[in-house]
Amino acid sequence: MLEALKGQEVTIHFLDGTSVRGGVLEELDERFVKYSTEYQTSYIPVTSIRSVEVQTKERERPRVGFGQ
Repeated sequence: MLEALKGQEVTIHFLDGTSVRGGVLEELDERFVKYSTEYQTSYIPVTSIRSVEVQTKERERPRVGFGQ
């Protein structure tokens, strides 16, 4: 299932509640995921990942102010 996300920028959420964002899934197999950011490359065990999130669209910021 993660194979479909290969090459995309993702956020990885871990079992301990932490997360990493702004990196790309470069390679993966049944045990590890290679995750690279501008500053580092990490090899993350699949068993430590809770979820993987892909941003598909920019969020629109709510308008602030008075009137129409």
